[in-house]
Amino acid sequence: MDRSVENDAITRSDLSLRVISSAGAGQLVKAKAKTRRPFRQIRTENVFKRTLVIMGILMVILVLGILLTLVVQSLPSIKALGPKYLWGKVWDPVQDIYGAWPFLLGTLISSFLALFISIPFSIAVAIFLGEYYPKGWLPNLLKNTVELIAAVPSVIYGFWGLAVLVPIVRNFENKIGVQPVGVGIFSSSLILAVMIIPYAASLGRSMIQMVPSTLKEAAYGLGATRWEVIRSVVLPYTKSGLFAGILLSLGRALGETMAVTMVIGNTSIIPKNIFSPGNTMASVIANEFTEADKAVYLSALIELGLVLFLVTVVINMIGKKIIDRFTTE
Repeated sequence: MDRSVENDAITRSDLSLRVISSAGAGQLVKAKAKTRRPFRQIRTENVFKRTLVIMGILMVILVLGILLTLVVQSLPSIKALGPKYLWGKVWDPVQDIYGAWPFLLGTLISSFLALFISIPFSIAVAIFLGEYYPKGWLPNLLKNTVELIAAVPSVIYGFWGLAVLVPIVRNFENKIGVQPVGVGIFSSSLILAVMIIPYAASLGRSMIQMVPSTLKEAAYGLGATRWEVIRSVVLPYTKSGLFAGILLSLGRALGETMAVTMVIGNTSIIPKNIFSPGNTMASVIANEFTEADKAVYLSALIELGLVLFLVTVVINMIGKKIIDRFTTE
């Protein structure tokens, strides 16, 4: 009796030990699988990180390569003309006189004028799509239309400017007593303003939609109106993003070529006012690059590209400083 009870106890204890050991083995397998998964994730993250680093280094090398190419190809012009190339007022390839000041001035005036024209429309579209009507068929239609503006080729804008915009500008110049040329810096600025609106508007809309709803709800709870919420909460919260979109638009305007070339007038003289014909650095390169039959002439055109590159870099650096200041305030 005692032996059977003892045997029975031993059998039950062995059974419980086997159950515990089998359960422990299952947990061990799961633990090993869990440890393998983090190792695999860590390996994937390391590969992804190295890929990003390599891509970043390649982009830096690409930009430095472009800069080095422009500098090397511009050396004949730099040696022959010197610093006076930048503030020279005459561009006459026949007599080997090259001055970039009219084109530098035309580029800056047309780009900044286009930026000032586009800013109210860009911010208005961003606020409308991001705050007033973020969802629905009408906002989606408007958003797709705005984004489609950026996808239209610039030569199409040039044709539209010659056929539609230039006659309107000519009639406007007639009414205000200006020589009715039609083509000029003002027409090119209007074309550029239309072309750069999607960049600032799209980024501004995304930034406005990222404003925490708790901030807006708190303002509404204090009795603020919609306009007060936009002015005191939304715009201060998104000012760095809005300025980044404006800076992106300016960079797009500085480098535009075909649309500006078709409506700016293409004259190598310093513009007297915003209605006068002019030229930009990009349009001069596009018009005269294939006609450059002298080494210094070709090098002077490439140096224009170098100046445009440096102007864009300087403006972006200044914009980054302003964005950092806005962010820290």
